[in-house]
Amino acid sequence: MCGVAASPITTYTDPFPPLSHITESTPPTTICLSTRALTILQRGQDAAGIAVCQGSRIYQCKGNGMAASVFEGGAKVAMLPGFQGIAHLRYPTAGTSSALEAQPFYVNSPFGLAMSVNGNLVNSEELIEFLDLQARRHVNTDSDSELLLNVFAYALNELGKTRADVQDVFTALREVYSRCQGAFADEYGIRPLCIGSRPSDTLEGATDYFMASESVALKQLGFSNIVDILPGQAVFCKKGGTIEFCQIVEPKAYAPDIFEFFYFARPDTFMDGISVHRSRENMGRKLAQKMKRTLSEKEIREIDVIIPVPETSNTAAAVLAQELGKPFSNAFVKCRYIHRTFIIAGQKSRQSAVRRKLSPITSEFHGKVVCIVDDSLVRGTTSREIVHMAKESGATRVLFVSCSPEVTHPHVLIARGKTTQEVANLIHADELVYGDLEDLKEACLAGDNTKVTSFEVGVFSGKYQTAIPKRYFEGIRALEKTEKATPHSRGSAEYR
Repeated sequence: MCGVAASPITTYTDPFPPLSHITESTPPTTICLSTRALTILQRGQDAAGIAVCQGSRIYQCKGNGMAASVFEGGAKVAMLPGFQGIAHLRYPTAGTSSALEAQPFYVNSPFGLAMSVNGNLVNSEELIEFLDLQARRHVNTDSDSELLLNVFAYALNELGKTRADVQDVFTALREVYSRCQGAFADEYGIRPLCIGSRPSDTLEGATDYFMASESVALKQLGFSNIVDILPGQAVFCKKGGTIEFCQIVEPKAYAPDIFEFFYFARPDTFMDGISVHRSRENMGRKLAQKMKRTLSEKEIREIDVIIPVPETSNTAAAVLAQELGKPFSNAFVKCRYIHRTFIIAGQKSRQSAVRRKLSPITSEFHGKVVCIVDDSLVRGTTSREIVHMAKESGATRVLFVSCSPEVTHPHVLIARGKTTQEVANLIHADELVYGDLEDLKEACLAGDNTKVTSFEVGVFSGKYQTAIPKRYFEGIRALEKTEKATPHSRGSAEYR
């Protein structure tokens, strides 16, 4: 899952002013995009990028690293010209770590197109063959997002138009949906996207629009009337501040990825009509019920303190402590300048990053039975280091509680084919409690007015909303092996 944003600011109408007329008092799109990228930075810390359009030119700034580093605190992008643009934060679920795969991607034909993608395609091999043999389009990276862009470009080009209009774009998108399979802005609504509006600050009577993966990115810029882009739906933002929605394909379900609600999204986000904060409160209540069913009264009575792994588990842990009548302590101090360790590539890198990211307050652990609450337990690397830190700080017993169920798919994940006790032994916890899948679904749906009908939960059950060919996971494993054997130099100009 990545983070995306788009902003057509109606500061000017045609013709656009020359670059010499862009001043520091002009609020270019890049300022909105770069600052909002920092707002949802938790969505991707591997790479970041911005592409903006000024007249007939597209300007880009992108590269590997966190957004603040890539944009140099905004200095690199502040004067990029243009009043419409897109941004991307990369969380690498496919492809490699090459800076060539930083988004947005750009192709010059037809018209000059740039695209940011939050999603994954599962039929990449089929698309590569189509683009090579039929579309005659060159693909330069291992990123499936580049494939999607080239399919869209091919579809637009096949219309044979000198200039494309709104309906041409929608027609080309239908071709994308017919050829591309996976989770993106799909007919299941697996990936989030919302749009909001505000009166233009610089053009009287006009309206500015902003799109992003999370509503908080819009709210902090003063955008309101926020609506979610529905499954299979597209929205076109025209010059001059008007938008047009189109149902490209009929929705098959409304099933966002449930990982968003306990892990990826910020707590102050509303996503698909669901409050992330309220969902996590409900998770805490469900976890209390599960612990009472799973553990003996003596085991619960002996717990001295509930400690969250910051920050996504804070809310659930606080409610869990309240429900169990136990003290709550923020006993892990988080360094805010370290990547999310689940996102970091490589087990050794993740292990060392955990120690740099979290520091225990020894007095809160020493001589105590502690219950550590985390949002999930995926590979086990982070969890094992956290348990070690608790015991090194003097904890006499460590119970580890996961808001989510066992993450068992697709491969090399710690719970695959193991019992709960076996996983507890692997992370060196004295006891392990997982949340239940049905409880997790109910926690997200309870109390909000949402159109969501189900969730993408394939990582827990192996039953994905979209069909996943076996070769898809085999391809991911092959790329991971290649990456380990010949790692790219992230700072090298060769890959920028």
